[in-house]
Amino acid sequence: MIRKRADFLAANRGKRFVTPNFVLLAHRRRSDHPIPAETIRRGITVTKKIGNAVARNRMKRRFRALLAATLPRDGIAGVDHVMIGRKANTEADFETMKAELEKGLKYLAKKLG
Repeated sequence: MIRKRADFLAANRGKRFVTPNFVLLAHRRRSDHPIPAETIRRGITVTKKIGNAVARNRMKRRFRALLAATLPRDGIAGVDHVMIGRKANTEADFETMKAELEKGLKYLAKKLG
């Protein structure tokens, strides 16, 4: 799990995939990074623009579940993955978000090479 601000800022310089519900960032770590190269890391960001604490926490729980279900299979080794929540008019169902995440991971895997 990514916790340090510097890691989030580094991920922001990486490639991105935008959907109506979230933005997925992917950034390949440097070879001299202390985290092992084969590790897949994840981070979640949800700002106060999304809504109150209940709405933000619900979104973070859904993102954690999505990443836990998808990253072990489709994640890119040696890459930091960050999901940023976006405010949508209606909340998407879990299967739609999972399909968008899988599509985004495949797209970013091609972009990162």
